[in-house]
Amino acid sequence: MAADPVTTGVLVFVYVAITLVLGYLGYRRTHEAEDYLLAGRDSHPVIIALSYGATFISTSAIVGFGGVAANLGMGLIWLTVFNIGIGILLAFVVFGKKTREKGLKTGAVTFPDLMGKIFKSPGLQFLSGLIIIISMPLYTAAVLIGGARFLEPTLNISYTTALLIFAVIVAVYVMYGGLIAVMYTDAFQGAIMLFGMAILLVLTYVYLGGVTAAHTALAAMSDLVPATLSAQGMTGWASMPALGSPIWFTLITTLVLGVGIGVLAQPQLVVRFMTAKDNRSLNRAVLIGGPFILMMTGVAFSVGALTNVYFMQHAGKIAIDAAGGNVDSIMPIYINDAMPDLFVIIFMLTLLSAAMSTLSSLYHTMGTALVCDIWGRGRACTMSVRANQIGCLVMVVISVILAFALPAGIIARATAMFMGLCASAFLPAFAVGVYAHHPSRSGAVWSMLTGAVTWFVWTAFVHTAEAKTLGISQFLTGSQSVLGLPWSVVDPLVIALPLSLIVMILFQLKEKGEIDPVMA
Repeated sequence: MAADPVTTGVLVFVYVAITLVLGYLGYRRTHEAEDYLLAGRDSHPVIIALSYGATFISTSAIVGFGGVAANLGMGLIWLTVFNIGIGILLAFVVFGKKTREKGLKTGAVTFPDLMGKIFKSPGLQFLSGLIIIISMPLYTAAVLIGGARFLEPTLNISYTTALLIFAVIVAVYVMYGGLIAVMYTDAFQGAIMLFGMAILLVLTYVYLGGVTAAHTALAAMSDLVPATLSAQGMTGWASMPALGSPIWFTLITTLVLGVGIGVLAQPQLVVRFMTAKDNRSLNRAVLIGGPFILMMTGVAFSVGALTNVYFMQHAGKIAIDAAGGNVDSIMPIYINDAMPDLFVIIFMLTLLSAAMSTLSSLYHTMGTALVCDIWGRGRACTMSVRANQIGCLVMVVISVILAFALPAGIIARATAMFMGLCASAFLPAFAVGVYAHHPSRSGAVWSMLTGAVTWFVWTAFVHTAEAKTLGISQFLTGSQSVLGLPWSVVDPLVIALPLSLIVMILFQLKEKGEIDPVMA
């Protein structure tokens, strides 16, 4: 179904115009480095909530994870539970307030800067920044791919053109407007995302005969599960996989735990807490952020699974077969085939919003990490706005190159990898740092290194999903995975995060024992 080109052109023009105007307003309010890096530390709760949510929910959630739900079923809804309970309530209430207070007290303006100042270690700032600029381009590339995959059939343009359009438009307002522009545009884009996902949910149930009829039909399709998935433990699209099966481990350890816990230590999200002017603003932001995440992830995962009913009724195929085996194409094909022309345009703007809101934050975080935390380390983050703009441009180019190099079907996997690495490397040190009166500097360094190295080793040599693609284990050992089931399907997060936490606790207890007698 092809959308009317005139209507499409007008709506896209209006959308881009509003986005660039908001970016210009951000540019006008950006006078010094702290404005560029932290939006002046006085953001409104609604702006914080929508910016946080829109940054959190990208095309990875809508296209990538929607496609995974179409392939593996409704069990992914558990990720929505984790996203709200951990990603919003725990993040804002438990970590958000302390992060804001520590950031204000130390004068930190980036996540690595915060870590360096809390632990009084420029080296830790450098290490945190290094992990960001190495790992974040992978996630950024996945977000670029998700948006481009939808624009390609919707606008009838090449994948290359779609990807470059995304990259350039976002880069313009991020480079010039800084975090103020990012948060203004995030809020606008978040509102569009809410509208688009609400309509998608309603129309899907209307087309499938109502809520009860849709879910009854999905449950009745369990005998159509492909033999390859059934052999790995899948029992149907409306039920959980068999406990302890390979698909169960993938669903729970990689997707639910990896993404659900990983959100707590994502640098681009942590910075949002530091933009609030007081703790009350963070409390008020929770009331908006929770429902936003519920609508974004809950709708994507539910509709994703229900696409199997639609494709079976209209094409006699399950969703993955209708998409030619590419999970990243399921949601775009469903929208273009099933929805009215006008909604195809609306949903394109929804995905544009999801991609651009996340991309803008990732560009900003990577660019400031490169300049403020790597190149300018030790200079109290007083680099010029121009230096940070150049840093953003460098990381944009790297991310675009990586997007062209990544294989198909990578969106959800790349997202889970990035979030898992963030949690493994950053979470224990970050948690202790914002709460402890005397956080262990050595503990933070060794915890971060333990988490990052363990995550990489497990990814490269054990977890088959990544080890097979990377080929490092195959080259060095002659085997895709050096360990068999169930270890080969256990996500690296499940191994790396506990080890990282143990190291942090041991150092903290050791140093506490050395400090207390002196203090007494």
